[in-house]
Amino acid sequence: AMRHLPYFCRGEVVKGFGRGSKELGIPTANFSEQVVESFPSDISTGIYYGWACVGNGDVHKMVLSIGWNPFYKNIKKSVETHIIHTFKEDFYGEILSIVITGYIRPEKNFDSLAALISAIQEDIEEAKRQLDLPEHLKLKEDNFFHQPEGKIVNNR
Repeated sequence: AMRHLPYFCRGEVVKGFGRGSKELGIPTANFSEQVVESFPSDISTGIYYGWACVGNGDVHKMVLSIGWNPFYKNIKKSVETHIIHTFKEDFYGEILSIVITGYIRPEKNFDSLAALISAIQEDIEEAKRQLDLPEHLKLKEDNFFHQPEGKIVNNR
C-alpha cells in the first residue's frame, strides 16, 4: 500500500451516493470517475489518511476510502474523502486537492451500520494521531496546496 505514497491528487468534487452525511453522519467528498480511474491501478483498496484542501482554502486532516465499499456492494470503485473539519455548506463543483500520506487498513465488510460507523470513527482517530507526526505534518505545508487555480495535476 505504501509504494505510491505520498500520492498527490486533485479533482472536482461530485455528488456521490448520498450516504456519507445522511446514513453515516460522516460527510465525504467524492471524486469523479475520471479522477478515480487516474489512480494507480495497483494502489491497494482500503482506508488511508492525509491532507485535504477545498479550493484554495485551509488544509485539513482527512481520511480516505479507496475501493468498492463491501458494506454497500458498490459495482464501481470510488474514492471518498472525509475531511476532518466542519464545513458550513456543500462544496460540489469545487476542486479538492489531497495528499495521501499513509495507510490504515484494508476495506472490509461489516455486520451492521453501527459497526461500520464505529470503524470509521476509529479510522478518524488513527488519522489524527498519525498526521500529528512530523513526517506527515510537513506535507500539510506542501506547495501542491498552493497551485494556481485551475491547474489539474495527478501526482504533481
